[in-house]
Amino acid sequence: MAVPSDSPSHDPGALRVVLFEDSVLLREGLIRLFDEAGYVTAGAWGDVDDVVDRVRQARADVAILDVRLPPGFRDEGIKAALALRAALPEVGILVLSQYVEGVYARELLAGGEGGVGYLLKDRVTSLEEFSDAVRRVRERGTVLDPLVVQGLLSARPDPLSTLTPRERDVLTLMAEGRSNASIAQRLFIGVGAVEKNISAIFAKLGLEESGTEHRRVLAVLAFLQSA
Repeated sequence: MAVPSDSPSHDPGALRVVLFEDSVLLREGLIRLFDEAGYVTAGAWGDVDDVVDRVRQARADVAILDVRLPPGFRDEGIKAALALRAALPEVGILVLSQYVEGVYARELLAGGEGGVGYLLKDRVTSLEEFSDAVRRVRERGTVLDPLVVQGLLSARPDPLSTLTPRERDVLTLMAEGRSNASIAQRLFIGVGAVEKNISAIFAKLGLEESGTEHRRVLAVLAFLQSA
């Protein structure tokens, strides 16, 4: 069921979100969350039929999709996300699921252009953080649950075999989208030490360091896919 996309109470320049979630309770809860955050829910459906047309007509900035949706409850949502990425690359994609679909997640991240997120429903503990994740995806950032990151890294162990335990810790936090200062705080080390570890990681993986945080993350994930 679609939700009216233009309400006079909203700022015309507000972030526009569409939802593809079969759980009515979760769908309605997210709509209320976005309304409180000042976002516009431009559409909400329980399936992904005609997903590209729906998202285009809604003029969405970000599409949020469950992985398993009707009719088969297998991989309809993640496949729809890939179709959206191909047809409407300007639209941010946030996958919200109970499952880590490693193969599809790597494919979704393969382009390296950002604007992608993958969060696990059971691990979303803060509505404020989730609302912020939507905004970051809209701003072409990358938002990944740590368990998704671990799945991506463990699926390709060989390229990481030369990394030290500390470098692995730094790489995992980088892939979560954390800044150098945040990594330093989490690992109880100095920012300078983080920068040295990052330089070592890129040197060992044969990757050039990029000037923006999410591009560093995607460069690492792209390497893991191609290895």
